[in-house]
Amino acid sequence: MHKILLIDDEPQIQKFLRISLSSQQFEVLSAENGQKGIAMALEQHPDLVILDLGLPDLDGKHVLQRLIGETRIPVVVLSVRANETEKVACLNMGAHDYVVKPFSVNELLARIRRTLALRGPSQPPQTLMFDDGQLQIEEVQRRVTLKGEVVALTRKEWAVLLHMVQANGGLVTQTNLLQHIWGATHLEDTQYLRNVIQKLRQKLQDDAAHPRYIETEPGVGYRFIPGQSKN
Repeated sequence: MHKILLIDDEPQIQKFLRISLSSQQFEVLSAENGQKGIAMALEQHPDLVILDLGLPDLDGKHVLQRLIGETRIPVVVLSVRANETEKVACLNMGAHDYVVKPFSVNELLARIRRTLALRGPSQPPQTLMFDDGQLQIEEVQRRVTLKGEVVALTRKEWAVLLHMVQANGGLVTQTNLLQHIWGATHLEDTQYLRNVIQKLRQKLQDDAAHPRYIETEPGVGYRFIPGQSKN
């Protein structure tokens, strides 16, 4: 049974979708605001999120940015905002689909099934992403330990580190990191990213001149070096 998280503050929509999705054998979780929705996504690991943009505490695009930056969960935006600019912005940020209210439940179900099919079979979240005997990175627990000591990371530091590790040794461009973690309006703010990388290196006791973990491709981006991982 696929698990779907609905982030929407309208009780009527919550009730209608819960009934409609449950009748199609989906397990439905619900959150009435952005903060709760983000927390549930990180804790419950749903297979898909349906996200309204007009939330009482956070703009939905901020929630989308957090979900894309910190999880691998596909997001279908469900919103009354019908203008093309809004749709394109959300899709560029990483939303998998965009449905405008009022909507046909059959169309929404078809889009949900298509998104889940493209994602492939559900897999349990990976626990230990990296372990070289000194540094351990655990995705589900969102925990980093170095030489047996927990490394305290900020939300942005964790998101950047996670995104680089998920690239499996591939180069991640500055633009890609800024897009996924800060959003499309911050593509020129490379200093934000440099500051986070500097802090990560300090906390991981990594030497920029002779990197063990974070390698810089000057002017292009960064690579997390996976070479000696036991995972």
